Amino acid sequence: MKENGLLLVNLGSLRSTSVADVRQYLAEFLGDPNVIEMPRWFWKPILHGMILRLRPAKSAQLYREIWTDAGSPLIVYTYNLTKKVRTLLPNWEVAMAMTYGQPTIASQITKLQQKCHHITVLPLFPHYSKSTTKSIIDQVAAVAPNATIIKRFGGDDAYIALLVNRINQLWTAGDYDQLFVSYHGVPVSMIKRGDPYQDETMVTSRKLQAALTLTSDKIKFTYQSRFGPTPWLQPYLHESLVQAADASIRKVLLVCPSFTADCLETLHENGIENKANFLAHGGQTLDLVPALNDDAEFAQYIAHLVQIHK
Repeated sequence: MKENGLLLVNLGSLRSTSVADVRQYLAEFLGDPNVIEMPRWFWKPILHGMILRLRPAKSAQLYREIWTDAGSPLIVYTYNLTKKVRTLLPNWEVAMAMTYGQPTIASQITKLQQKCHHITVLPLFPHYSKSTTKSIIDQVAAVAPNATIIKRFGGDDAYIALLVNRINQLWTAGDYDQLFVSYHGVPVSMIKRGDPYQDETMVTSRKLQAALTLTSDKIKFTYQSRFGPTPWLQPYLHESLVQAADASIRKVLLVCPSFTADCLETLHENGIENKANFLAHGGQTLDLVPALNDDAEFAQYIAHLVQIHK
């Protein structure tokens, strides 16, 4: 039996692009009270009576446009990253799980408990939020209350350096007018109730700005992926890109520090939808900085990070 086990956890994705699988995934995801904070008596009729009837067919089509031969990009990248980390930690048991979908956190922890004495869990979300990390903490606590959970790393200088290297490689190769930095948004109401997510993204923003050799007017910090009618963190990426195009900013490089693996929000929302909208308003180029995905240096960073926190 090994001393240490590691579980890497990402959000989750579909088993296939069928409408039935989309519906099942959305029911689990949007049914999580950490994600949607509305009273259950109010939210459940909306979820089951409207959203799960209308949204799955549209979402299935979006997923089909980014699907790979190996399946969901997020799952494929997480799987490949796990393999690389496992190679770097030969004395550890290393596995992956998804907050929603398969493989589940509970099933993977149960397997790790049979092979090692202590378990470390790393949510692959750089910034803590109730809507992401808290759900992982809750699921882990139900089966392994003594596990070590690394709750955040978005302000880690080594993580910032990985992002800066990625950005600089593309920025110097292109002729961009502006760098857009886009984080996944959360509802303003969640922040008002004490969620630290906005503060943590601001730390990442300050460190990125300090490390990049760009003047402040060349960098725009935004939030994306708003869901529902209530206010979310602003400025919104979608609107900011239109404003940039109207201001004669023609070539944009876009990086998304809160996404460690490319997924629907980066590949479709940004790479297809926001790009098309930017071009339609007069922009010429919107290029994406790929997420760290299964990059070898990212795997090395994770291996170092978990050994520090074990």
